[in-house]
Amino acid sequence: MAELVHIAVDRGVAAITLDSPHNRNALSQQLRGELRHHLTTAIDDDRVRVIVLDHTGPVFCAGMDLKEAGGTASGDQGVNEFPEILDLIRTSPKPVVAKLAGPARAGGVGIVAAADIAVAADTATFAFTEVRIGVVPAVISVTVLPRLAPRAAHELFLTGETFDATRAVAIGLINSAVPADRLDAEVVRYTDMLSKGGPVALAATKALLREPVSDFGSMLKLSAEFFASEEGQEGIAAFAQKRNPSWIP
Repeated sequence: MAELVHIAVDRGVAAITLDSPHNRNALSQQLRGELRHHLTTAIDDDRVRVIVLDHTGPVFCAGMDLKEAGGTASGDQGVNEFPEILDLIRTSPKPVVAKLAGPARAGGVGIVAAADIAVAADTATFAFTEVRIGVVPAVISVTVLPRLAPRAAHELFLTGETFDATRAVAIGLINSAVPADRLDAEVVRYTDMLSKGGPVALAATKALLREPVSDFGSMLKLSAEFFASEEGQEGIAAFAQKRNPSWIP
């Protein structure tokens, strides 16, 4: 059986590529299993500093594979593992960048929202198509709703309307929409910036972004811990000595 998801590591960046163009990179059981496996591999690999979610073919991800879903209960579909995938992306201690050269639909948009940074070609489109087939965008709401402006969330979840990359930027779903011939360069721009951050500091900052607090006391403690940490002291010394810190090759 041919692999549907590939992983390659180059200079600290793990590219995880959805490669099932025959069904528009739909989230089939095989693809879900391989994606979960490669995400875990990248997270556990000390060489990896940043993860990029990429795709082959004209579509980033069409959502759940409806051919597998027909006539089955949710447990039988295996969709219970999809929240695990979204959570792996969302809670990964390493920054995750989604790269879209084409459309995302339903569960595919959930993956985009789970990533820390999302960059799309300006020709890419998006839609929450669930209500149009009589189902609810329940699982992806966990990653999508914190991103979207509330009015836009109501409109787009309820209507299922297709919207373009420019609007996706405006409502907070993605970070950047660029011409297709600039997509690779835009992703590299982000991965280069992310690679400059201290690995432990990046992981802690991701945790802070997931669960922001308003307690100055705990934040002062966290700040002091990182100023005194080995990574923090190395970063301060590198700044003073006008050199790269040790985590930058």
